[in-house]
This record gives sequence, structure tokens and C-alpha cells, in this order.
Amino acid sequence: MSPYAQKAPGLTRAALYVLCACVLVAQGMVAAVNLLIPQLAASTLHPSSSELLWAVDAYVIVFAGLLIPAGALGDRFGRKGALLTGLGLFAAGAATSALATAPAVLIAGRGVCGAGAALIMPATMSLLVTLTPPARRSQALATWTLAAGLGGLAGNVGGGLAGQFGTWRSLFWAVVPLAALLALAVARLAPRSPERTDTAPDPVGSLLLVAALTSLVYGIIEGPPHGWGSARVLTAFGLGAVLLTAFTVHGLRATRPLLDPRIFASPVLRAGTLGIATAFFGLFALFYVNSQYLQYVKGFPVGLAGVAIVPLTVGMAVMPKIGARWQDRYGIRPVAGGGLAVIGLGLLLVSTADGSTPYALYAVYLLVISAGTGLCAPALTVAVVAGLPAHRSGLGSGLNTAAREIGAALGVAVVGTVLASGSGTDHVTAGHAAAFAPAMSDGLRVVAAVLLVATVFVVLGTSGRPRRDTEPAEGRPEGVTRTGASA
Repeated sequence: MSPYAQKAPGLTRAALYVLCACVLVAQGMVAAVNLLIPQLAASTLHPSSSELLWAVDAYVIVFAGLLIPAGALGDRFGRKGALLTGLGLFAAGAATSALATAPAVLIAGRGVCGAGAALIMPATMSLLVTLTPPARRSQALATWTLAAGLGGLAGNVGGGLAGQFGTWRSLFWAVVPLAALLALAVARLAPRSPERTDTAPDPVGSLLLVAALTSLVYGIIEGPPHGWGSARVLTAFGLGAVLLTAFTVHGLRATRPLLDPRIFASPVLRAGTLGIATAFFGLFALFYVNSQYLQYVKGFPVGLAGVAIVPLTVGMAVMPKIGARWQDRYGIRPVAGGGLAVIGLGLLLVSTADGSTPYALYAVYLLVISAGTGLCAPALTVAVVAGLPAHRSGLGSGLNTAAREIGAALGVAVVGTVLASGSGTDHVTAGHAAAFAPAMSDGLRVVAAVLLVATVFVVLGTSGRPRRDTEPAEGRPEGVTRTGASA
């Protein structure tokens, strides 16, 4: 019997907008802190460069590691309840960060926010898919996807405005009533959906994945201050390798693992997952240095620096439709590989920017990166879904989002580490603006090189046109689509 055999109430337009607002806020907080890094560096917290990186990455590491188990919890115990719990955690984490008197408290608050976001994202998509009639589902999913895509822009603008008219604490305090208002709207407008009692979370797998990611990122971030050959850094990398091995073994043996490693037997799925992680690796490396470049080197006020990222959204809005047409005509390989290569080219162009670079030219560089991202994103998503059987396409949605967040965390860690090494100081401030531009150039060239090497593997793993779904609709669990969205 289908887990969605119960008749679910419909989703009103107002409820759809509320769910999308939750998505936009959760995605926005990934990028918002980047605009406030200069303020944080000069604040009474006196964070080190590694602590600044952790303030950004704590959110995305927890977000990525808990995303799939959080979705399973919502499926089993109620998606509306999971969404409300996520909003509560989001508000609690923001309040903790706002009250922080030490970097560790700020980082802990960011981690709690990340746990809230991990509950929010799958719960909103699940409610949308299960409560929207099939005839309107694709349009509703497009709205959800647009909200997720605009989250980066909203985060940059919101962080810039908070820094312009207040302090870095203003951003976190603003999130508390916003999350409360969203929770009230969800409670009043969003109906409950049928639960899937056949799903179950995997706490052991979740713990192993989060611990492995944390160890890996810790080794990258702590390499410059402690030395790449130090016992601390080598231990972190070694522990990360052991934990990833344990995660793989657990996935092979568990009855219902968080992620079954056998799905990666598909070369198309491997390539698609790598490509998505790689694209966001480059994109969030750019986010991390962009606001600092505009403020330290170009002298932009923080509010203007937040708005100056707008060109990055143009290609993301225009290119997906073009990319989808090219994908149907030429297949996944040239579109995915070409888009990733354009991102790499754009990062190399940004790496040439210095104090004398006109903003108009810098905006063109952002447009190049934007075009590459918009071109490859749909093809890479199709590659992930095409690499899974139809009845497991829901896993593609969670894997797609988790790969994005893991890539984002690693991108911030890598470029921040090179930045700290190249600037010659543990605290990058306005007084070190002269050292910032060349350090940024080195960091972005490293990121671009990694991205272009990964692009080769993506191209080798993808071939042909996307698989046509010939499975009859009645043979597929209700609420599961070939776009990778699942209840």
C-alpha cells in the first residue's frame, strides 16, 4: 500500500509562499555571515582566521551532515512538526550567536542554526510534493527551487544591510523574530501531510558522516597555523579517513542506512554528485572572498558590498532554461562539463582583480561564473537522478542538496586557508588590504585548479542524453518525481 494512500488536504498559494520563505531564510544564512566577516574580525570577540572560517562552516557542515536523516525524521514523525522544530532551532541558534561573548559560542550557535536548516529544507519540499496536485506539482517545485536559488542573494543583501545599519549581532537578532513569524504562519497555513511510517533515521550513519566532515574540514582550516605536518593536522586527516571508512562499512551492513554506498556504482551518479559539489565548492569560495575584497580592497560600505553580488544571479536565472534545451539536444556531458569549465574560467578572471579593477569589469567576471552555474546545475541534477532507479529518485534530492552543502563547506575552508596563509597574518583587517588582493588571487587560483581537475572526472563519468522515464506513473510511489523531489 502506498505510504501516501491517505487523502491529504491541498496546499494553498499562501502556504506555498510561506514554505518558500522558510527555504529562502535557511539558504540565505549560508551566505549572510560572509558580509560580516570584516566586522567579526574587528569585534571584541577577537576571532582568529580559523575561528572565522568555523563561524561560516559550522552551519554548512551540520546542515549537510543532518540533511538526509532530518528528512527521514520528518517522513516518519510528521513533516509539519519537523518544520516547526527546525524553525525553533533556527531561532535558538541565532539567539545564541547574537549573545556570544566568545568565538566558540558564536560557532556553536551557527551549528544549531545548521541543524534547524537541515530540518527545514526537506520538510518544506516534502510538504510541497505531498500536498500539491500532480498537475501543479512541477510549477510548485519550480517556485521552491527559485526560492532556494535566491537564498544566496537574500543572504548577501540581508547581511550587508545588517552590517550597514547595525552590527554583526543585528543579523542574528533579526532572525529570531523572523523565524517566530514563519513558525506562526506555518502553524496557521500549512496543513499536515501523511507520514511515511516505512522510513527510519540512521543515527549511527549520521554521526559518522558529520564527524568525518568535521575532521576533514578541521584539518584543512588548522593546517596553516599549526603546520601541515603537525600531529594535530595529520591526526585530523587520519581520523577523517577512518570515519569515512566506518561510514562506508556501516552503509553496506545496515538494514536501512543513511546512504547506501552501492548507489555510487553508477558512474553517472558519481559524476553528477561530484559535479554539484564542485560547482558549489567554487561558488562559496567566491562568496567568502567577495565581500572582503569589496570592503577591504575596493572600499565599499558593507551594504553596497551586499548589493554588488547581484550580477551573480543573472546567469542563474537566465541560463537554466537554455541549459535544459542544450541538454535535450546534446546530452548531459557537454552541458555539465562546459558549465563547470566556465565557472573555473570565471574564478580565474576574478583572481586577476585588484584595487585598480573597475567594478564594471568585476561584475562581468561575476556574470561569467553566474552563466556557468546556471548552465550546469540542471544537467548535474539530472545526472544524479538518472543514476538512480525511479523508485529511489527521492534519494537524489537529498543527495543533491547534501553535495551542495559539502562542496560549500570545503570551498570556504580551502580558500580561507590559502587566504590566511598568503596574507601573512592571523587577522585579515583593513590594515592588511595590500596583502589581501594577492592572497585572494592565490586562493581563487587553487580553487579554480581543483574545480577544473574535478571537471575532467565529471566529463568522463557523464555520457549520452538523460534517461527517459518509461515507468508508468502508477508504478511509482505517489509523491516521488523524476526531478529528484520526494516526500
